[in-house]
Amino acid sequence: MPVASKTFQVTVLPGDGIGVDVTREAIRVLEALTPSLDGVNFAFQEYSVGATEFLKNGNPLPEDVLIACGEADAVLLGAMGLPDVRWPDGKEMTPQIDLRERFELYCGLRPIRLYHGNDTPLKGYKAGDIDFVIVRESTEGLFSARLSQSDPAKEEVCDLMRITRTGSERICRSAFKEAEKRRRKCTLVDKANVLPSMVYLRSIFDQVAEEFPDVKTDHLYVDAAALFLVQRPETFDVLVTGNMFGDILSDLAAGLVGGMGMAPSADIGDNCAVFQPSHGTAPDIAGKGIANPVAMILSAALMLEWLDHPETTSGAARIQNAVQTVLEDPANRTPDCKGNLTTTEIADKIIQLL
Repeated sequence: MPVASKTFQVTVLPGDGIGVDVTREAIRVLEALTPSLDGVNFAFQEYSVGATEFLKNGNPLPEDVLIACGEADAVLLGAMGLPDVRWPDGKEMTPQIDLRERFELYCGLRPIRLYHGNDTPLKGYKAGDIDFVIVRESTEGLFSARLSQSDPAKEEVCDLMRITRTGSERICRSAFKEAEKRRRKCTLVDKANVLPSMVYLRSIFDQVAEEFPDVKTDHLYVDAAALFLVQRPETFDVLVTGNMFGDILSDLAAGLVGGMGMAPSADIGDNCAVFQPSHGTAPDIAGKGIANPVAMILSAALMLEWLDHPETTSGAARIQNAVQTVLEDPANRTPDCKGNLTTTEIADKIIQLL
């Protein structure tokens, strides 16, 4: 029985810095793929967001953009924020966190895969040896205190770590479902030897684990996890953790496979999802044509998977296979990975394989 045709509405937020550069290439990849998708098309609607938009109009994330995100089938985000553009209290603008909280994008997926041994600082590893996913809770934890105000005149400032049963159950279930699609192993990363909130999280993890008897589980304190990610990354499949620990470990993990330019991500809720590279805006190289678009292109592939249409699922696999084939040649790298290709040149190589 033929699958009904579908046009997916995609809200595109290039943002700031190299977000603009890499988003352009991801759209080109999707446009190159579309003619081969049976009955599937994409309608891209682009909006200005981030620090640049704030400097123009006083709001980094206008309400009409939020409405468009909520109505779209998916959101593609380049990167937002600039180091020198801050709120009056000194904090940098983080509208991407506003998006997570507005749409309850609680499940932060951070896939980590090594495409060539030259990309890792670890000795003896080859393509595929490092292949795991960090599942980061993205709406609670220490980030819950981010809107509180600090007063330099006070003798102390306290940040509250918020862990709820609802938030913990849903992120743990997301992690176990991810593990069921992979090698059926799920590791909780916490600090339950010190923090009562982490003891609570661990108890909920163990309760949810009973719903997934075919998935092997273990627990690691976050300091041990950081050690073992460097010493034996090949032993991990799915790691689930809180907001702050996930933020830190995601960057460490990206460093194992070539850096932030190789690390895609997704922030997924029950009714909305945003797909973006794990890297920031890198304003020092913006517009120079040397930013690495691989993470953004792989994030677009994650979007196709999430759309869960037979054609988009196969399209995601084709993009991932094309990226893997291109990166099998260690010469196919942008400067961040010790190569000489431009942003457009490496995207062209991926497109040629589609």
